[in-house]
Amino acid sequence: MKLTHLGHACFLVEGGARLLIDPGTMSDFDGVRDLDAVLVTHQHPDHLDVARVAALLAANRNASLVVDADTASTVEGLPAHVVVEPGDRLRFGGENDNATVDVLGGLHAAVYGDVPGCTNAAYLIDEGAFFHPGDSFLVPPSEVDVLAVAVDGPWLKLAEAIDYVRAVDPRVAVPMHEGETTDPAKYFGMLAAFLPDGVVRSPLRTSTDEPR
Repeated sequence: MKLTHLGHACFLVEGGARLLIDPGTMSDFDGVRDLDAVLVTHQHPDHLDVARVAALLAANRNASLVVDADTASTVEGLPAHVVVEPGDRLRFGGENDNATVDVLGGLHAAVYGDVPGCTNAAYLIDEGAFFHPGDSFLVPPSEVDVLAVAVDGPWLKLAEAIDYVRAVDPRVAVPMHEGETTDPAKYFGMLAAFLPDGVVRSPLRTSTDEPR
C-alpha cells in the first residue's frame, strides 16, 4: 500500500484500488486521476469541498462517491453516490486486485458546547492496513498498521491525540488535520467562531494596547 497525504485530512491510498479520502477545502487533490472511489467521513467543509469534488468526479468518471448519512443531502447534485453506515463492507478495484473498505464509527467527536453533532464514517482499509477515523477517537476492533491521527481542532487537545494513538497501538501513526495550524489567520478564525463577535482580534493586524 502507498499512502500520500494531500493536506489536512485528505489521503490518497493506492494498493488494490486508488482511494481518495476526505477531499476538503484545505487539501490539494484536484489533479488526482484514475480513482476507484472517493470516501467522505463527514459533511464539514474541511473534509468535503463539494464544488471541487464535483469537478474531481467529472475527471474520474469511474469513481464511486461514498458518504455518511448526514452528508447525503449535501451531495444530492453530484453523480450517483453510496450512503454507508457502520458495519458496511465495500470492495473497489478489479476482480483479482482490489481493496476492501470496512465502515466503522457513528458520530463526530463533540465539537464544543451546543454545536450540533453529525454522523462520521471511519474507514478501515484492507483489514487494517490503513485506518482513517475522520473526526473521531474510534478504536477499531482489529489491529491497525497505519493510523491517521488528528492533531488539531476545536474537538481535541494534543493529549487526547496521544492517548488515542496509544489506545489503537498502530505500527505507524501519521498526523493529519493540521490545516488551521499552517495559516495563523485560519487558526484565529477558528477561535473567533466560538466567541462573541469582536472579542478575538488578530495580533497580525491590531495592537493589544487598544483603549477599552
